[in-house]
Amino acid sequence: MRGLLGRIAGFFGNRTKVGVDKAGNKYFTRKEEVDGIMKEKRWVVFKGEEDPTSIPVEWICWLNGQRKRAPTPEEMMEMEARRERVRQNVALLKKEEEERLAKEGSRGKRVSTGKVSGPDLKSFIQQFPVPSEGNEVEESTGAVGGLRNSQESAAEKAKQELESSEPTGSGASFRPGTWQPPT
Repeated sequence: MRGLLGRIAGFFGNRTKVGVDKAGNKYFTRKEEVDGIMKEKRWVVFKGEEDPTSIPVEWICWLNGQRKRAPTPEEMMEMEARRERVRQNVALLKKEEEERLAKEGSRGKRVSTGKVSGPDLKSFIQQFPVPSEGNEVEESTGAVGGLRNSQESAAEKAKQELESSEPTGSGASFRPGTWQPPT
């Protein structure tokens, strides 16, 4: 009981005010011994309503121990000015983008929505390798839609023979435990 009262009294009497932010929140620190180790405790006392979103990023970093020193008022002013410049740049870029889109719209150009269409059939089929050594599957031009001619097939087969002896296949012929590393 005595230790608890000592901690409560130490909480109010043994604290050091580190700074105040633009919103009027006050930041404090104190050193205390925890399990024989001196630790620094940091906290904020909100002005008015407790709103964690009112704490500037620099103070959040200090509270979490990511900064050793508390932010100075000069540093806070610099960062606020920088944030304001960024806001102005964003507004300017949005305005330019809207003007560009309006100009393109008046010309009758088709405006891209930023969405990418799905893969076309040709590129989809070409990503699969020619069947591996033991599983010869004949490829008819009608089955593939005439997308690969005989020269492409011959070039792919030659390329596969020159590559390493690593296993290949689309998964249909996979058998666990059968692959052995090359010797």
